[in-house]
Amino acid sequence: MTEYKPTVFLVDDDEAVRDSLGLLMKSVDLTSRSFASAGDFLAEYDPDSPGCLILDIRMPGMSGMELQQKLIDMRAKLPIIFITGHGDIPMAVEAMQRGAVDFIPKPFRDGELLDRINKALENDRKNRDSLVEREVIEERIEKLTPREKQVLELVVQGKANKVIAGDLEVSQRTVEIHRARGMEKMQVRSVAQLVRMVMRIQQ
Repeated sequence: MTEYKPTVFLVDDDEAVRDSLGLLMKSVDLTSRSFASAGDFLAEYDPDSPGCLILDIRMPGMSGMELQQKLIDMRAKLPIIFITGHGDIPMAVEAMQRGAVDFIPKPFRDGELLDRINKALENDRKNRDSLVEREVIEERIEKLTPREKQVLELVVQGKANKVIAGDLEVSQRTVEIHRARGMEKMQVRSVAQLVRMVMRIQQ
């Protein structure tokens, strides 16, 4: 896997909060970028950029909730941690139901926020590694011939070569050849490995 270099995106209309959070990220060697509004963030955000988003709920113009919906519409996987005033907790709960990973009421302790950020970054890294792995598997599947794919699908179902031969009305030797070539293209040495790949695609 490629080296993971995340950015902590900070979106809050309060300049003092942005500056404070930026200094906190710098103190623990985390790269951060600050934005005064949701619109400013959206104008520069690249969905391929790894990291997490620290997002205020109540802001002039586009709210944090509205930005979250925009990201959902973009199918962006960026983990969101909401920071919120005490009166905004019901909204934060709704935001978590829509996929946010956490919310922290203001005022919050630096250590608490950093713990949540580290967890969010770890989740983001795992999700991105999983997507890369899925893409690799899909590329291998695309290299299979229709018959190889057909045979391997039946192998995954637990059928023996003799049974597969009967199902496809071909010789057992033909099944063995397609099975061997298919396993080679999928770069697996066992049916168990093949099954795990298929399960990963189906997740």
